[in-house]
Amino acid sequence: MGASQVEARLAEAGLTVPDVATPVAAYVPAVTSGHYVYTSGQIPVRDGKVEVTGKVSATGEPGTVSLEEAQRQAQTCALNTLAAVKSAIGDLDRVRRVVKVTGFVSSDPGFTDQALVLNGASELYREAFGEAGVHSRSAVGVAVLPLDVPVEVELIVEYA
Repeated sequence: MGASQVEARLAEAGLTVPDVATPVAAYVPAVTSGHYVYTSGQIPVRDGKVEVTGKVSATGEPGTVSLEEAQRQAQTCALNTLAAVKSAIGDLDRVRRVVKVTGFVSSDPGFTDQALVLNGASELYREAFGEAGVHSRSAVGVAVLPLDVPVEVELIVEYA
């Protein structure tokens, strides 16, 4: 089976939906209920590896993650959520609407631009699904995330 139209649009932007990541604990990547897929939180793992760790900070101090890098990491999380959706329903072209995105940002105490970090994911969903990719969203600052990653994203989509 060839790539979906969604994956073709992402490929035009130089992006690829990876294989679904293996869970690191007692959960599954995605669950369907009715006409919805609910993903587990996806971290920015690429080729089985975490590339960036640390808290997001506006100060640029050594050992922290910049807003721009955090946005790129949120995009990677979004691609991983799409991999989880694909593993549950087989074809991303079955997605009718991105319903809700929830993102968690490991933040230095003074960092308040969590919403801007999550734009990295939100813009990818719009790129992939057009108007059907426009969604509701929560962006939450947290003290720490698994494996010390800077961002984690979960997704709810409606599918046919």
